[in-house]
Amino acid sequence: MEIIHSIEKLQQILNRNERGNRTVGLVPTMGFLHEGHLALAEQAKEQNDTVVMSIFVNPAQFGPGEDFESYPRDTERDAKLAESAGVDYLFIPSVEEMYPTDGGIRILPGPQATALCGASRPGHFDGVLKVVLKLFNIVDPDRSYFGMKDAQQLAIIETFVRDFNLRTTIVRVPTVREEDGLAKSSRNVNLSEMERNEAPAIRQALELGAKLFAEGISAKEIETRVAAYITENSSGTIDYVSMLTYPELTKYEPSSKEAILACAVKFEKTRLIDNIIL
Repeated sequence: MEIIHSIEKLQQILNRNERGNRTVGLVPTMGFLHEGHLALAEQAKEQNDTVVMSIFVNPAQFGPGEDFESYPRDTERDAKLAESAGVDYLFIPSVEEMYPTDGGIRILPGPQATALCGASRPGHFDGVLKVVLKLFNIVDPDRSYFGMKDAQQLAIIETFVRDFNLRTTIVRVPTVREEDGLAKSSRNVNLSEMERNEAPAIRQALELGAKLFAEGISAKEIETRVAAYITENSSGTIDYVSMLTYPELTKYEPSSKEAILACAVKFEKTRLIDNIIL
């Protein structure tokens, strides 16, 4: 595995005119890798000749008062894990390398960004699309791998790629979980021991919601009962519990083909998200 910090060098290595029929898979991350990231890399390895993983804590997607400075970082550890998962090139640019200039041009996501996390994090998905487009242009991947834990992000990126004819194919990878059901997240290290013991209630609540959905309970009642379960079984503060169509992220109707039940819960030092597709 080769570690690369320069955009120019990575583009030279991955030049599409010189790669022939070799396919390239991209795994974008913000580092502090866990089994979820490694699952993305391993699937990319199975489906491509070359795997590129990026590690970049993107300041453009953090709002005022969010955890950009405290976001966990451990590059040396990450490099060992990435190599063990079969990554060929680990791209670790600096902020100055990724954003040397700012001409004021912005990418604005559509209505999908006004629901769920986007409702309380204005500008967040603007920053996500900014960095994702740069990575797509730098790597020019045949396939790009994203986890279902960040289902709203995934839906917006899929729409972006479709509507703007971007060359990469987005591959959905299922959420990787701890044995007790908690979704793997780099932010889990910021939970206190008590909060870590409570956090599986999030998944339990979503599974309750799925059971209620199968029984024909209304979306509003499902949201209410899922929120109540989280409140009764954890010290976290609910940011939202929402049931919407997926991937459109519009109001759920009984005629909808697919839905997402998603939630965000704030603990003292971190905010956890999870979802279940219905």
